[in-house]
Amino acid sequence: MANTPWGYYENVIADIKKRALHRAKILEGQLRGLQKMIESEDYCMDIITQSLAIQKSLGSLNKLLVENHLKTHVTHMMHGDDASQGEAITEMLKLFELNNNRGTK
Repeated sequence: MANTPWGYYENVIADIKKRALHRAKILEGQLRGLQKMIESEDYCMDIITQSLAIQKSLGSLNKLLVENHLKTHVTHMMHGDDASQGEAITEMLKLFELNNNRGTK
């Protein structure tokens, strides 16, 4: 159980936790592979391909984490008072903004 900024105690859903940890372990291996490719000066396109695969894996992990957040914390917050509901909406809008602004300048 973890304490959230609003005092809620929610577990990570067991299935999502299992899948997220599996994804994190895959990412760990992918990152080690990328590091070795850079160290051994592999072909640039191969390194970029590996980097893009890692980004895709991170996207999969993020999807799992958002799913858990929606099913636990956001659901709880949306059944609360107007302030809690507003906080949930603000959180999700910040996440949306972060996702859409990534890589743009």
